Amino acid sequence: MRYVKDMETVKVELPAELLEAAKLDTSNLSQEAARLLALELFREEKVSLSRAAELCRTPLAAFMDFVAAHEVSPIRYGIAELEEDRRSFSELDL
Repeated sequence: MRYVKDMETVKVELPAELLEAAKLDTSNLSQEAARLLALELFREEKVSLSRAAELCRTPLAAFMDFVAAHEVSPIRYGIAELEEDRRSFSELDL
């Protein structure tokens, strides 16, 4: 995966209590926060899995493990896909 090395960054101030409640690794806080934000963007279907991994500068396989650890499926298979598969199976008499 090609990471965007010259990606612009921003600084964010967060309440210390928020970080304590989230139990984030404070030795690598920027990376932890970036992965959580990327996870939420993926969960809300605003970016693809690979784009989320790229945005938080995490290898895809590692990001997939991170996603799974947060009980989010890396596979997007919604109601529309299910209904399409049901129609296909019905047409094929399966």
